Amino acid sequence: MSSRKPTNQLGIATLSLGNWREHKLEPRLKAAARAGFQWIDLFDECWSAYLADHGLDGEGAAAWEATEEKLAVARKLGALVRSLGMRIACTQPLRTIEGILDPVERRATLDRVARRFPFMRAFDTDLVFMCASIRRDAGVAPADLKRVARDLAELGDMAAAYSRADGGRMLRIGYEGLSWAARNNTWSSSWEAVRFANRPNVGLVVDAFNVLAVEFADPYNPAGHGRIFPTLRESLEVLAGSMSALVAIVPGDKIFFFQCGDAERMNLTTFPPPTDPTVPALLPWSRSHRLYPLEQDRGGYMPVELVAAAVVATGYKGPLSLEVFSHTLNLPGEDVPDNHARRGIESLHAVVDIIQTLPPFWKGPAELKQAVDRVTQRLENTGDIKTARL
Repeated sequence: MSSRKPTNQLGIATLSLGNWREHKLEPRLKAAARAGFQWIDLFDECWSAYLADHGLDGEGAAAWEATEEKLAVARKLGALVRSLGMRIACTQPLRTIEGILDPVERRATLDRVARRFPFMRAFDTDLVFMCASIRRDAGVAPADLKRVARDLAELGDMAAAYSRADGGRMLRIGYEGLSWAARNNTWSSSWEAVRFANRPNVGLVVDAFNVLAVEFADPYNPAGHGRIFPTLRESLEVLAGSMSALVAIVPGDKIFFFQCGDAERMNLTTFPPPTDPTVPALLPWSRSHRLYPLEQDRGGYMPVELVAAAVVATGYKGPLSLEVFSHTLNLPGEDVPDNHARRGIESLHAVVDIIQTLPPFWKGPAELKQAVDRVTQRLENTGDIKTARL
């Protein structure tokens, strides 16, 4: 058994404390601090709304216009977070960045990332990250590994040049596989792009939900899994093998951020697949039905502990952070941030507890079997696990 308790601090995305349309940012931050979080993942829409609350234009690209007024608001936000005993871990998400073919559009897109650098200094954070591109039009080549790696390398160079120029700590670029991305929808394909970029300040972002959505789950299967294999045990064995490879291949210091989340097992009578061919099949599930880890009483059913244990086993020292999108976050009411902060911190403590007793499955076949036995038993013991209704 693994006996060493993880020392990673705990974090949460601002969007996972309440929707910005219903809930101001400051009360959400205070709810996170009361619950005991130490790190905040600043979501773009939350920053835009915070600017609007200060009478400034935060729509789209305007949110990252480095005027003195906006930088002053960013410094105010960073100071507020620090006064609550927390830090801002990163800003995100950047989308449709890599693989752009037109040189003019490509240059403008990379420069769009660099426009964040002054704000990162103002927030007192060093990490910004992007999701793998979901574009499939003729203007992008997301399957061109050489091109994607070149884009990541250039972004790393731009961040390094900015850091040398202002003398601050090194700014870092993170790259996250997205489960419905055009190419880099797995941790291994995303890691391939990061490795080929070959820059010390370019690293991998691992999101447990996105890993599990590709390598384990199928929200349109009544069993919830069976994306590849029909039985729960087979699905868990394949996942554990993949996570063992992550431990063997990816150095912990090249994982720049880890996000943790579960999801609801859906009731297919009320959750049919999307009929619009332009809507990725996983998108409605991802955007409205994620849960905090191990919330089995709410319909959670995914083996989050296998992903979390593997990330920690690489030697990753950063936060264990929550990124959850859910219809419950859109509800009005002053109690929503506190309720979600409480649920979130309890879930992360449960993750810490479970991974320190999970057999170290990355060490060999015997340990892998023991871990799969353990997780299979946990998931099967849910019985007729609660399924979500819209």
